[in-house]
Amino acid sequence: MFRFIRHTIDRFVIQDTSFKFLYDRDETGEVVSLDCETTGFDPWIDDVISVAAIKIKDNRILTHQSFNALVKPEAEMRPEAMKVHRLLQRDVASAKPMAEVLPDLLRFIGSRPIMGYWIDFDMSMLDKYVLHHLGVRLPNERVEVSKLYYDRKYGDAPQGTQLDLRFDVIRKDLKLPPINQHDAHEDALLAAKMYVILKDMKARGVRIPRTAGIGGVSTGAAPRPMHGF
Repeated sequence: MFRFIRHTIDRFVIQDTSFKFLYDRDETGEVVSLDCETTGFDPWIDDVISVAAIKIKDNRILTHQSFNALVKPEAEMRPEAMKVHRLLQRDVASAKPMAEVLPDLLRFIGSRPIMGYWIDFDMSMLDKYVLHHLGVRLPNERVEVSKLYYDRKYGDAPQGTQLDLRFDVIRKDLKLPPINQHDAHEDALLAAKMYVILKDMKARGVRIPRTAGIGGVSTGAAPRPMHGF
């Protein structure tokens, strides 16, 4: 109910009414896999330097319908982040700023649900820009791929089962080939493959086997995933 009320209010206070389509009911039946690379890991002070989005329809990943952009940040690159995505300041020096990238990204996403790994982090990064330009946050439904994985592997696990929700662990469990991880497009594509497989497993009632292991982590709810760096 709170979400509905907030979206109703935001629809009327949005600063650029040409983006009211974000609040339309999604009729496509599609999901968008999204990933961002950033100057650091704090949404309040860091900036997006690369963003990719890929549409998914049923069990088909629409790679011919993808969005991929480098972004010129205002914040300085942090060394710990550069070690992850291996992008340097000079690599994005001639890229467009987010003010120019964001409108095309939002039109690409539309009102579709947004899916990804650690999607709350990516959405927090984007919301900073959306708030600045539109005065509202993104209203799109979020789908966390590690939660789908958790349900398939740990949903029926006994209390005390040790959890491992790292991105590469999910990849290996789903028998997907390795990729150039921490590249926005490659990560978005891999998350899309995970989503399609896990959605199919759920439809067929298939679970992921797990080995015995006891740890101090409760399985009462899916915890927030680590980003895998």
